[in-house]
Amino acid sequence: MDLDQFAALRTPEGSAALAAAAEVAGGDPLSAAARLRAAGIPAGLAAAALTQAELRRRAVGKFGPEGAGMFLTRPGLEQATRRVVADRRAARLRAAGVRSLADLGCGLGADALAAARAGIRVYGVEADPVTAAMAAANAEAAGLAELVTVECGDATAFDVTRVDAVFCDPARRTTGTGRRIFDPNAYSPPWDFVTGLAERVPRTVVKVAPGLDHALIPAGAEAEWVSVAGDLVEAALWCGELAEVPRRATLLKEGAPPDAAAGGGARCWQLTGSGENEAPVGPVRRYVSDPDPAVVRAHLLAELAADLDGTLADPSIAYLYTDGPAATAFARRLEVIDMLPFSLKRLRALLRERRVGRVEILKRGSALEPEKLRRDLKLAGDGAASLVLTRVDGAPTVLVCRPVPG
Repeated sequence: MDLDQFAALRTPEGSAALAAAAEVAGGDPLSAAARLRAAGIPAGLAAAALTQAELRRRAVGKFGPEGAGMFLTRPGLEQATRRVVADRRAARLRAAGVRSLADLGCGLGADALAAARAGIRVYGVEADPVTAAMAAANAEAAGLAELVTVECGDATAFDVTRVDAVFCDPARRTTGTGRRIFDPNAYSPPWDFVTGLAERVPRTVVKVAPGLDHALIPAGAEAEWVSVAGDLVEAALWCGELAEVPRRATLLKEGAPPDAAAGGGARCWQLTGSGENEAPVGPVRRYVSDPDPAVVRAHLLAELAADLDGTLADPSIAYLYTDGPAATAFARRLEVIDMLPFSLKRLRALLRERRVGRVEILKRGSALEPEKLRRDLKLAGDGAASLVLTRVDGAPTVLVCRPVPG
């Protein structure tokens, strides 16, 4: 989409096309386009409206009902922060005394809108003209235009002395192809500029990929990994005055009773530590806990093990074992019914004997493909089990388990 096409969507005719597209979105795209053209909507406007309608349907899952009225691009939607995460970040910034914020690389404005909802004055900078125009339109649609200003320009040229704090979300995909960029030096803005912000602004937050190498974390920064309902969605570096602990794992659950630390609208659990401790190693015990990926990526297994009185059965595999069910929000719990060295023949015989016809397959440290294993097991029966493919003392092992209620 170019600026002229976007401008057309902002006219009364464009609004009518968007409303018509919303009624037919989700079905056959050719039929939907034909219906809009039959209603007298020009082909180009109809195509743009249908694209927006489809993106808005997807956006509701990320932004809630507000997504149904936003202007979106495919790359922008994929990279935008989920509302529950953005709201929590904004609440933390507000609690730290931030009153004005530069959002460098603001994209479609998800984080800028969250900060504005928290009462923070936001100055957004976005390099892509269409995306910048959409971010401004989204602020207007949300009734936040007085608190959000968006300019199209170079994030590295923004005068950060104008604000209390900076949030930077560097682009991690190539322009055009949308391929992920794994080398931080190829980010836009570049990594040296991003990390240098903390030296210029006492309160700086940087959104980074969850797979960030710990060696790249600036000295003194807090690195936080965030998961939503068990899905690891992002990591962030809290720098300068905002850094509270070396490492943090934050778990959010949407639709639960609100927690003040989550900014409202979500329940929040947090685990903190140094990220440098080693969890103790011991034998497989009655219960196995599968830690949330945020805990694993934050290198906080030792801290979780201490809370649960748990041990690892293999120092390189992130499963924790306990004698009791060890209730925790930071891991899923399973009861170990059988343990055997991995053998397809033996496992198939055991499951047949127990009349197991349905299996859930979890794995860490195993090269086996779960779906191929499922086919090879030739399951039959009305029972169910959870299979954990792992290593114990370096040996391939399978645990036959059942979930722990609650």
